[in-house]
Amino acid sequence: MSIKQFNLPDPGEGLTEAEIVTWKVKAGDTVKVNDIVVEIETAKSLVELPVPFAGTVTELLVPEGETVEVGTPIIAVDTAGGAGEGAPTSVQQAPAAGAVEPGIEGSPAPKMAAAAAAAEAEEQIEEGKIGGTTSTGRTAVLVGYGVKQTEAKRRPRKPGAGAPAGGEGGVAARSQSPFPAEPAVAAPAPAAQAAPAQPAPAQPAASQAAVPVVAREGGARALAKPPVRKFAKDLGVDLAQVRGSGEGGIITRADVEAHAAGGQQPQAPAAGEPAAVGEVAAYQAPAFAPSGEREQRIPIKGVRKMMAQAMVGSAFTAPHVTEWITVDATATMELVERLRSDREFADVKVTPLLVLAKAMCVALRRNPEINATWDDAAGEIVVKSYVNLGIAAATPRGLIVPNIKDADQMSMRQLAEAIGALTATAREGRTQPADMSGGTITITNVGVFGVDLGTPIINPGESAIMAFGAIRREPWVVTAADGTESIEPRWVTRLALSFDHRLIDGELGSKFLADVAKVMEDPARGLVWG
Repeated sequence: MSIKQFNLPDPGEGLTEAEIVTWKVKAGDTVKVNDIVVEIETAKSLVELPVPFAGTVTELLVPEGETVEVGTPIIAVDTAGGAGEGAPTSVQQAPAAGAVEPGIEGSPAPKMAAAAAAAEAEEQIEEGKIGGTTSTGRTAVLVGYGVKQTEAKRRPRKPGAGAPAGGEGGVAARSQSPFPAEPAVAAPAPAAQAAPAQPAPAQPAASQAAVPVVAREGGARALAKPPVRKFAKDLGVDLAQVRGSGEGGIITRADVEAHAAGGQQPQAPAAGEPAAVGEVAAYQAPAFAPSGEREQRIPIKGVRKMMAQAMVGSAFTAPHVTEWITVDATATMELVERLRSDREFADVKVTPLLVLAKAMCVALRRNPEINATWDDAAGEIVVKSYVNLGIAAATPRGLIVPNIKDADQMSMRQLAEAIGALTATAREGRTQPADMSGGTITITNVGVFGVDLGTPIINPGESAIMAFGAIRREPWVVTAADGTESIEPRWVTRLALSFDHRLIDGELGSKFLADVAKVMEDPARGLVWG
């Protein structure tokens, strides 16, 4: 055998550690170059990690839920292929991409060279894949960190003799897409563990990702996605005892919370009813501790730890100033209704957040100094001619701020599509680090929670953030063209702008906020100013 250990690679962005969330393989599985073998959580997001060589998995060196430093061996792979059991074992570290493996004592060197050549001919490493190079010349090490996202392919696994198809540490089936789709049905339990025959759920399309499963008593199997499995593990809940309320019996986070609290399982949502609440990402509060426990300790790590450090650093580095304005958003609501019935917007979600995003892009053209950064090291203010618009998203793993690149260059339709894609990715917990870097200004939509307003903290690396409050029907003094006034019910909202007072003074901040409010009050102004 020739065993190579794959070390946790440097994910970049100044990150030095990651948590092993879900293994996609187990001992005995066959893997190819760039097969996804593990899902890890860095301080930025969930990332799928591909293996840089082909062979047979011999051992998983780090269990799920453990946090390890960069450079720690996490998986061992036998790359010798047909080497006999009596061949000496040589444990090696993963070679650099493209390196030729030397002959191993006790095994024929020509045979090894032929195997390496065959593997090279079979697998061409594309740009952006692990082992390949990016357009900047940097070697890609993690899915989502390279320039190009490509699909991971894997040959069908043939279970060897004596290797059960199911059991502890069972394998989660891999998807042909880098992101999970709808849940699929797991492989049946082996005959030795089989229970009385039960009707199997309908099999989804082959391109859909299978939901990892947990064995139940009697051979039945519980369906649960990786974040739910981890959440249950943190609470000490046995998924085999939880009844799933999701489609096809899938166990949801709410099911785990209800089981931990000793309450009834929630009902599955009706057909077509959204499972998440809010325009960006649904936030589910942690469940009360099980009966008898008066405190619950939640480890500060991953995304939540990074969020806390970033907010503290921003709050005590940039002198914050916050200004508020109350806006008659009736014209905005009327525009939203018109766009929803427009065939051009039939397949995208149109909300007041879309109008606010466009209004901010228009106002930034009139007040470009808002779209700037304070560079303390260089002693300069960097004014940016592009707008990477961040949308703060609350997720079960913590606050993240993905951004829409070059939002100022997009039409309303393009901006709606970008917000929709950002929302879906954030809900799945699949936002990549590249999507959270380079932001220039941010929106935090507290209105989706029924909150009128707040004083937001500036996202690090930016100079301003806009809080968008709830839109409500309220009495408003309306002035007619002849100067007469009347009180009418109108759609009213509130905006709050926090900005870095080192480079944005009160006049500039006030002008920008007033311009955004004017576009919300009369969206036609956007055509004139834009």
